[in-house]
Amino acid sequence: MPEGQPPRSILITGAAGNLGGLLARHLMARGHLLRLMYHHKALAADVAAAPNVAGVQADLGDPRTLGPALRGVGVVVHFAGVLFAPRPERFLPVTNTLWFSNLLSASLDAGVSRIVLTSFPQVEGTTSVEQPATGRLDREPISVHARTRLEEERLLMERTRGSGTTPIVLRLGMVYGRGILMIEAARWLARHRLLGIWREPTLLQLIATADFLRATEAAIVTPKVTGIYHVGDEQPVTLQEFLDEACDVWGYRRPIRVPVWLVDLTAGACELVASIAGTRAPFTRDFVRLGRVSHWGDTRRARQELIPELVHPTLASGRATL
Repeated sequence: MPEGQPPRSILITGAAGNLGGLLARHLMARGHLLRLMYHHKALAADVAAAPNVAGVQADLGDPRTLGPALRGVGVVVHFAGVLFAPRPERFLPVTNTLWFSNLLSASLDAGVSRIVLTSFPQVEGTTSVEQPATGRLDREPISVHARTRLEEERLLMERTRGSGTTPIVLRLGMVYGRGILMIEAARWLARHRLLGIWREPTLLQLIATADFLRATEAAIVTPKVTGIYHVGDEQPVTLQEFLDEACDVWGYRRPIRVPVWLVDLTAGACELVASIAGTRAPFTRDFVRLGRVSHWGDTRRARQELIPELVHPTLASGRATL
């Protein structure tokens, strides 16, 4: 940064949400200058009142609101989107792809130096420890969530080419720990003896909350990083093993194994009720399609350039954080 210029802010979209909110608190405590974007849901009062935080209300669906929000911003970290709604095939092409395209255009116009997009390894479809995801953009995943997120990755890499903006994609393993929305949902279901899972083993890559936060901060501040990084731990587990371990930690009965058709039926019923009642749908058939994809990412670049060591390299190390 040229001498005499004020430091530029880090803008986080979805800062009133789950992962965005956790990152905001982490960076706030570390003294970073933050611009926290929200739409309908307001920021937590203590976060909004912090001296190094400026809240900004904007709508990713309305490009006119984005220019002012991005003024003076150096780095954008993108989390915002819509998750828990029925029929995601109807809205995700808009709330994922179009909204990100709006943010990308406004960021390029504002001269943002770096854009960090959070993603997940399932965008490459089924992968394994022997044949891991490596950062390919030419796949055709089966779920709408993965297809639209992969399109965001393509947009970022294509439209920043030749610009002064550095593209970074963090394909995160499943973030786990207390306070993570999906983990707390599983805990609630287990407490009420409602937690079930399909029988077929599904390979899962995890990342503890502390390591997710450290990796994302490194992607924001580390010089000369660019491209696609897979961020995950070192212990392959199945989704079934993870939920068993979590229930053991919580002191609840392990989830029952059920046929996959029953899981699909339950998800469809959740979507139908939510559509009729006009409420959120915490469980959808597209989530099932996404969740059944075995996945593992090649984390070597992330180890070399972002986080050489993990606080919790295995689930055995991180189980106490559940």
